[in-house]
Amino acid sequence: MQAQIKLGRIFGIEIGLHYSWLIIALLITLSLSGQFKSTNPQWSDAVVWSTALVTALLFFATIVIHELSHSLVARMHGLAVRSITLFALGGVSQIEKDSPDARTEFWIGIAGPIASAVIGILCLGVALSLGWSPAAAPTAPATAVLVWLGYINFLLAVFNMVPGFPLDGGRVLRGIIWWITGARGRATRIAAQVGEFVSYAFIVIGLVRFFGGAGLGGLWISFIGWFLLDASRASQAQVSVTEALKGLQVGDVMSRDYVTVDGHSNIQSFADEHLLRSGRRCFIVTENGRVAGLITPQEVRHIPHAQWPYKTLDVVMRPLDQLRTVTIDTPVIKALEIMGRDDVNQLPVILNGALEGIISRSHILQLIQTKAELGQ
Repeated sequence: MQAQIKLGRIFGIEIGLHYSWLIIALLITLSLSGQFKSTNPQWSDAVVWSTALVTALLFFATIVIHELSHSLVARMHGLAVRSITLFALGGVSQIEKDSPDARTEFWIGIAGPIASAVIGILCLGVALSLGWSPAAAPTAPATAVLVWLGYINFLLAVFNMVPGFPLDGGRVLRGIIWWITGARGRATRIAAQVGEFVSYAFIVIGLVRFFGGAGLGGLWISFIGWFLLDASRASQAQVSVTEALKGLQVGDVMSRDYVTVDGHSNIQSFADEHLLRSGRRCFIVTENGRVAGLITPQEVRHIPHAQWPYKTLDVVMRPLDQLRTVTIDTPVIKALEIMGRDDVNQLPVILNGALEGIISRSHILQLIQTKAELGQ
């Protein structure tokens, strides 16, 4: 899940928004305005809308805290965290690696629900100190904000503890099964299968509620179920990929069949003679017989076509010293993680300062497809 809107950094972790967040933020604000208007008809429209807007913004702030708790626990266990993205169904932390052990998986998973529960307790505690009674609806805007945030964070904690992977409860379940069995792959498969069952339950319950008169609320439950189903299947696919690549090194998969191009060539000649003829997507750029960098269609497409005859490859290429490289004994899984983290499709393979070959996502995909065809 990539963020389209960058908000800044907290503890060095980039916080961003997916476009879908804007839709759900609007829906929550509209829902809250209707709720506050019905429970407090004496409030003016300005008070109703300002209270609804503040509540919605604080709610998403609590989601950031929820995700930050996952991220900070991951960091405590040596796992790098790239970013946190808010989207329609909440938030997601981009943790670069999987948990190294069951204990880490358990604590990363449970950190978020604990954070949400603590926020809920604090909000309701402050509301009580301001004179709110659970037997009556809050009448002051500040109290109404606190009560709603308190209840919704409790619900968020409970929902996330549903044992369906990749919900937090599914991660906790995976950690427990992993600790019992000692097998991460098996634990992930079981947690993902439980996640599928939970997803189908959500879909069915949502449809029953929709046709029973619950309206969009029922469809929303079904949509959540569909999202969880897709995520749990993706998790199982990831386990299959990990097992298929287990024990393989880059030297087993890489290609030594790469094409070199002169860095002093212009983009027009490069496109005409190579890109538009060979179908290849990755080329090694050389200068004076030495490897200088790498060029793909991604670098070319950012240059206006009118400038192609006048710009040379050494100007637009990605220099070798700015590229992530791997060695022939790097695990293939590690190379795939690097490609995902750096959003690249290929990596140069270097041995003793010399280029040995190229490993790409397509090489890895072809290997996985071949293993699948052979039942491996």
